[in-house]
Amino acid sequence: MIYKICTATDTGLARDTNEDAVVLDPLTGLCVLADGMGGYKAGEIASGMATAFIKSDLSGWLSQAGQHANAIELKRAMEICVQNANHSIFNAARSNPEYSGMGTTLVVGVFQAGRVMLGHIGDSRCYRFRGDALVQITKDHSLRQEQIDAGLITPEQSLTAANKNLLTRALGVQETVFLDVTEHRVDTGDIYLMCSDGLSDMVRDHVMANILLGQATLERKSRQLISAANANGGFDNISVVLVHAVEPTAKRSLLSRLRSK
Repeated sequence: MIYKICTATDTGLARDTNEDAVVLDPLTGLCVLADGMGGYKAGEIASGMATAFIKSDLSGWLSQAGQHANAIELKRAMEICVQNANHSIFNAARSNPEYSGMGTTLVVGVFQAGRVMLGHIGDSRCYRFRGDALVQITKDHSLRQEQIDAGLITPEQSLTAANKNLLTRALGVQETVFLDVTEHRVDTGDIYLMCSDGLSDMVRDHVMANILLGQATLERKSRQLISAANANGGFDNISVVLVHAVEPTAKRSLLSRLRSK
């Protein structure tokens, strides 16, 4: 199995700056997306620090040991790298008044043979599109999610709920942070969508599913997702990462020849 990976980001229609950040390392299967928050340019600083530090630390580890690591070892490596990034952002905010209160959401995926290990903090998400079904496989750390879990509001009501974007967990706002890490089996044909809430708040799941089901290239689909968010108002920065699990070309060619006999 190999992975085709692409990303796209857009400022949206209502913001002057883009406080989202995305980095990829196709050689190790690492994808990192962050959505910053804070005062003047502080969100941009926080998301940029998070993605840069995690890519540097985790890519290095993955290059050395990652392909042979078991789930426990990989989970621990992700936790350490994220904790190091958290310390860096927290200390920068504490030492510079302009950055006071800055922080960022985070979703990080490590795509390897037959599996993806996902870590996340905040309300940036990862979805899996398999067959024709789109499923959210991360769970938001937000007041809205807590209200849904408590039965106070329905998922439909949450779309227009007050304080729906109030986070209960973020990277860099406290000295320590807990990274939710989950492991998922990857099937050939799966498409994984990592995104900031500039997409998930503006585009309904069935619309995203229809775009992913289409025949466009992966790059075109990423732009279609962003266009859909902007068509609904584009009130926030919008970032997406698409990861498509496909068979190696040689294997597909062999199967085609066998089927033609």
